[in-house]
Amino acid sequence: MLTETLIEDERWRELRLDSLAEAAGQATFEHLGLDPDAFVISVLGCDDARIASLNAMFRDRPKATDVLSWPSAERGAPVAGAAPEAPETGMDGELGDVAIAFDTCLADADAIGRPPADHITHLLVHAVLHLLGFDHLRDEDATLMEAMEVAILGKMGIDTPYCDDRG
Repeated sequence: MLTETLIEDERWRELRLDSLAEAAGQATFEHLGLDPDAFVISVLGCDDARIASLNAMFRDRPKATDVLSWPSAERGAPVAGAAPEAPETGMDGELGDVAIAFDTCLADADAIGRPPADHITHLLVHAVLHLLGFDHLRDEDATLMEAMEVAILGKMGIDTPYCDDRG
C-alpha cells in the first residue's frame, strides 16, 4: 500500500477515504512512472477544527481549508514550469503527510456541483503532487501542475475540475 490513512473524523469512513487516497496515489505514481511500492504517504482524515489548528500552526492561517500537505523533503524544480526530479527509491521512502477536512471538502464539492468522491480524489491527487515537488506559486508551475491533475483524473474517469472557459 502506498498510503496509510488515519481516520480522526468517522464520517470519512462512509466516503471510504482510505480507498480514495490509495487510488489517487496509485494513479499519480503510475502517471509519473514511479514505483508506488517504494514509498509511503500518510493521510489524515479530519474535521475542520483539526485542519484549522494545523493550518494555524504550520501556515499561520487560523482557518479551515480543504487539504494540507507536508513533503518530507524539498523537491521543487528550480526552473519555472519544469517538472521536479523524482524522489529516489531506496531512501527513507516516506514522502510526507496529507491532512484533509471533511466539512470543507463536502461543502466545496456541493458548491461546485461535483460528486464528493470526485472532488476529494482531485484534492488528494493535488496533495500527492505537492509531496512530489509540484507547486502552483509560479504561473508556469501552476500550468504544469494543473495539466498533470487533469491528465491523472482523466485516466481515473474523472472529468476536469477546471473551467474550460477562462477567457
